[in-house]
Amino acid sequence: MNIDRLKKMLEDISEGSLSVDSALEHLRNMHFEELENATVDLHRGLRQGYPEVIFGQNKTEADIISIMDSLTRAGENILITRVSAEAAEAIRNKYPEAVHHQRARAVTLIRNPVIAKGRGKIMVISAGTSDAPVAEEAVVTAETLGHEVDFLKDVGVSGLHRLLSQARRLEGASVFIVVAGMEGALPSVVGGLVDKPVIAVPTSVGYGTSFGGVTALLGMLNSCASGVAVVNIDNGFGAGYLAALINRP
Repeated sequence: MNIDRLKKMLEDISEGSLSVDSALEHLRNMHFEELENATVDLHRGLRQGYPEVIFGQNKTEADIISIMDSLTRAGENILITRVSAEAAEAIRNKYPEAVHHQRARAVTLIRNPVIAKGRGKIMVISAGTSDAPVAEEAVVTAETLGHEVDFLKDVGVSGLHRLLSQARRLEGASVFIVVAGMEGALPSVVGGLVDKPVIAVPTSVGYGTSFGGVTALLGMLNSCASGVAVVNIDNGFGAGYLAALINRP
């Protein structure tokens, strides 16, 4: 249940169109729903402001769809991350209105209109095209949670003039997500140019001694720029969610 549905229930009680007993029965069952292979947190939207997000990796198609069914009954919009192409196809067979964001490996099902209501824009910056899947996961996450996103692509440090040419555009953001692999230098550069929080996302992109993103992770953790925080390797979702919390009014 989200805050809007709770407000509507209280208004219905006040107007007499919903009985107190009916409301109590609904509230009694709103905290969670136990399924065969999952216990769905239906209270998270009230508790944290955003509903439960489904992590699709290693879940069967049936698992994902049953959790979707539960969240849909509760009136929530749905975001599923790390979805295989096969699972996305199964989801769209059940829910044709669902959208498969292929590069982001995500699926969204929007039943309630998403109105951007952040304090400002979230800017997602990717160092290279190879980092795009992680960057786009951050974009889809932030947009689904109700934030306006500006996506600046392929402006890594190997051609720093590409980023510097966007100085005016950088001024329009209230929080930055910077996604980079290889040596992971771009968040430090951005952190030295802006006066807003920077969320650094290391990716597993790179040659052998990138160690699957560990080199970028350590580089970002050791950034000399103030105001840079770091999420886990390839965690575009975590960065998008954190940016949404920071940008929330």
